[in-house]
Amino acid sequence: MKSQRNLSGCMLRFLVFLWTGCLIQFCWLCRIPLWVKIPLCILSGITYLALHFVRFSNGSGEKRLRTLAHGCSLLCTCFFWTIAEIPVLIATAVTSAFPLAIRICSAALFLLLCCLSFWISILHLLYSGKQVKKYWYLILCFIWWMPVVSWILTLYIYRTSKREWRVEQAKSACNAVRKESEICQTKYPILLVHGIFFRDWQYLNYWGRIPGELLRNGAILFYGRQQSAQSVQNSGRELAVQIQAVCKATGSPKVNLIAHSKGGLDCRCAIQDYGAAPYVASLTTINTPHYGCSFVDDLLQKVPFSLQKWIAARYNQAFSKLGDANPDFLAGIQDLTTANCAAFLESHPCLPSITYYTVMSKMHSICAASFPLNLGYWMNRRREGDNDGLVPVCSAQLPGVPLLLVPETQKRGVSHGDMIDLMRENIPDFDVREWYVQLVSRLKQEGF
Repeated sequence: MKSQRNLSGCMLRFLVFLWTGCLIQFCWLCRIPLWVKIPLCILSGITYLALHFVRFSNGSGEKRLRTLAHGCSLLCTCFFWTIAEIPVLIATAVTSAFPLAIRICSAALFLLLCCLSFWISILHLLYSGKQVKKYWYLILCFIWWMPVVSWILTLYIYRTSKREWRVEQAKSACNAVRKESEICQTKYPILLVHGIFFRDWQYLNYWGRIPGELLRNGAILFYGRQQSAQSVQNSGRELAVQIQAVCKATGSPKVNLIAHSKGGLDCRCAIQDYGAAPYVASLTTINTPHYGCSFVDDLLQKVPFSLQKWIAARYNQAFSKLGDANPDFLAGIQDLTTANCAAFLESHPCLPSITYYTVMSKMHSICAASFPLNLGYWMNRRREGDNDGLVPVCSAQLPGVPLLLVPETQKRGVSHGDMIDLMRENIPDFDVREWYVQLVSRLKQEGF
């Protein structure tokens, strides 16, 4: 029923576009008084413009998605209307019954209406869409006059926006169905622990769209709040304080830890070195280098120490201003080497009182991620095979704990950054938000 309303709305908009467009063009060709032509053109132009903002079917979901759907519908209508108007334009241009000036004005009006419809549609998509990167719209502004190239780019924007709307609508419908069940409302609160080179900021979430999805499904969430770059020992100490603070604030005896990358090492340190073990029910490590990163070994060996110190000083200075009390770039990096991780793993075995889970993903090609993960993929691939652009698959498993591999996508795979929704990208065949919902739902089913 809803799709029929959408189709009827698009058809109605198309017919009115066609009528007003032809009316604006042909009213100057007809032999009627000027005092009739001018009001008729103005009225037709107002009607034409108004139809760009009238939604014949609002659909469902948040306002952004309704605007996105309207933009896609508008762009599609604009395309078919332009195709339908071209024969009218040609017929007017080749007819010698009208003066040349009139024919030129008619063609100019047609081009003006086309450009107006096109850019209003694009502005709707720019305002409401999130999957098309903003630089593609900027490029379109410069190449719109190049027919084939601009058409290809416009088709890409349309298809990506349409796919985004479908994905978000399906997710919204799914959440509406299971809203009452609160499948992510675990017995113990969830503590999300970030990896290296990032902080838990309110407006730039390390975990992308994942926390919002978990909250919509009933999860109780907190963040690790350790510094962006520090040694495992210092980060573990900070994390232990946060774990106990969360237990005190919620009245819960324990928490469930979900940690990405180096955060998994920080959690193990907090558990065994700083007394957090009694407060932890489960630990899920995601793409954590339990055996280290050979990629880091290569960089530390090949990059001159003077350059390392220079980079570290710039980083520490910047993140001191961004909220870190005492960032230490080199200490954080050095604790990720294979030698240091192996020694840490040997001295920090899994505790029987805590349930552990290990998760890992892998990329399929160097094109599956941007710099520096594409470089890391190439360097790791040569030495240790499958990896996520930073961590080798063989490094992600704790002794005695089964390794859960993320479902593989057909083409690109899932990178280290994809596992935290770094680019906020809808990956074909892998919905990272839904994957985390199912992960937390499993914790709930197992009594955590």
